[in-house]
Amino acid sequence: MNYGEVLTRAWKIIWKFKVLWIFGILSSCGHSGPNVNYQLSSQDLSPQVQQAFGGSERFFNDYWWVIALFIMLLCVIIVVVIFLTTIGKIGLIKGTLKAEEGAERLGFIELFNLSTPYFWRVLALSLLLFFVFFVAIALGTLVFIATATLTFGIALICLIPLCCLLIPVMWAIGVILEQAYIAIVVEDRGVLDGLTRGWEVARTHWEPMLVMGVILIFGAAIIGLIIAIPVFMILFPLLFALGISRGSNMTPLVIGGICFIAYLPILLLLNGILTTYVQSAWTLTFLRVTGRGPNPEAAPLEPGETLPPLEPVNA
Repeated sequence: MNYGEVLTRAWKIIWKFKVLWIFGILSSCGHSGPNVNYQLSSQDLSPQVQQAFGGSERFFNDYWWVIALFIMLLCVIIVVVIFLTTIGKIGLIKGTLKAEEGAERLGFIELFNLSTPYFWRVLALSLLLFFVFFVAIALGTLVFIATATLTFGIALICLIPLCCLLIPVMWAIGVILEQAYIAIVVEDRGVLDGLTRGWEVARTHWEPMLVMGVILIFGAAIIGLIIAIPVFMILFPLLFALGISRGSNMTPLVIGGICFIAYLPILLLLNGILTTYVQSAWTLTFLRVTGRGPNPEAAPLEPGETLPPLEPVNA
């Protein structure tokens, strides 16, 4: 497979059809950003801050209904995020497919309407995978704790290579699932049929999937870290300043909050474009290996632009 053609073609599509950026932003809603853990003990806090925490207990007792409303609001937000993430992913796949079929323009409402018929199938696959992974992680944790307890921690040394082996396994599973999502939308398949099709495509064409997986996964990780650098530049000095002042000086917190809010729209846009590109590249990869060659007249950047012919990868 011509990997350069796929990567270039993906960029041409998302650059011409910038409406896909909106679906990329929606699709990235469910992705977690940089996570930084910082803990302060009660001795590290000033008396004013400790007094504030003490008053919070009285607040919980007197205004429990506020906590209940907050929990309900949180549940609504989670449902909305799941909906937007699912629609965003379907819209990116469908938009890339329409671009390859020769569409001259793509509208948000058009893509949204084209995405809704696949919503419940894609969501069902996501929930099924979440349940399977949750059970697997729970069982693995129990085995991990039991083994460590019975062997007084000696078995933990043997489990380290196993944990390292799980990293490429999880990447491989991610590639298979990506093909399953695309199969549901592109080939109008059911949940289990799409999952079977994803495994078949990844297994039959393992070489291009491996190469594209390395390019897209590592490339997206590197670009994602670059995009997140300003966030770390805001967080680290902020946490350091709070540690020195022991919470008595809120000025660094205010400045850091303002800086983060100012960068947040840029962060969402860049992350959305990155998600759009990766999903478009995966969709094109699926189309190429399943025998759907490039359309020379589809989504040209300039009048008369053509793309080189590409033969499908043989099994």
